[in-house]
Amino acid sequence: MKLGLINSAWAQSGKGTAWGIRKTKELGFDTIDIFADPLDIDVRERCLIKRECDRAGLPIVSIACVAVGLVDFNPSVQRFSIDRVKAYLDLAHEYEADNVLLVLGEYIWNREVIPPAEQWATAVKTCRVLAEYAGQIGVRIALELEPFPLSLLNNVDRMVAFIDDVNHPALQANIDVSHLCLSHVRPEELRRLKDKAIHVHISDCDGKKHGDLPPGRGVVDFLPYLREIKNLNIAGAISIELEYSPEPDQIEVWVAEAYRETDKLLQAVGLRDK
Repeated sequence: MKLGLINSAWAQSGKGTAWGIRKTKELGFDTIDIFADPLDIDVRERCLIKRECDRAGLPIVSIACVAVGLVDFNPSVQRFSIDRVKAYLDLAHEYEADNVLLVLGEYIWNREVIPPAEQWATAVKTCRVLAEYAGQIGVRIALELEPFPLSLLNNVDRMVAFIDDVNHPALQANIDVSHLCLSHVRPEELRRLKDKAIHVHISDCDGKKHGDLPPGRGVVDFLPYLREIKNLNIAGAISIELEYSPEPDQIEVWVAEAYRETDKLLQAVGLRDK
């Protein structure tokens, strides 16, 4: 697999999008994922991202999208959220990206007011609409497994069930290694995602709460997960996800460390494809 970076890692640098893209290439990354809301960026930023990635020789693999409104009980919010995610899919098509990384919402009110099955059905309905649109324009959706107790998709069983319920080839799974650790998912459970996973995130954590640390700074036992990922034969990228360095002025060191340690792990299992 190619080794990429989600460009939100550079948010703390204060040096702008173009600088972060150039620095990503300088450190040795093969690909890049983009964290940008098409409804928030202007046309100059929209064009700058693609232009700078092309200049750097960094293919854009994925665009990250958090869309908790897709499972909202209000139809108006659902409609807006569908239109917003379609804008992400359009941007992915424009950027020649493979997928939109989609984060769904959570069950609300402690699963006590709205029946959980009803909220699940809402998510299936809205995601099927999006999958159909994605398929029409040649883009895919990669659903992220979130490690929080009320997340709709917080273990492999639920991920598999959701993909099967939507039942569209344009909607598949993302695998986030630190989220698997936090959700107590055993590495061998990933075998159930054979032919259902298209993208991978990697970072470390303390085993208790979401952290997105450089590999080696937490407790994740990476190699068993990476061996299972290798056996899935995913033709894509594994992207480092980093947030909130405790020393913002050392963010370049933080990202360089993450690159170096992740590359070692991928090389150890024969997963780095250069």
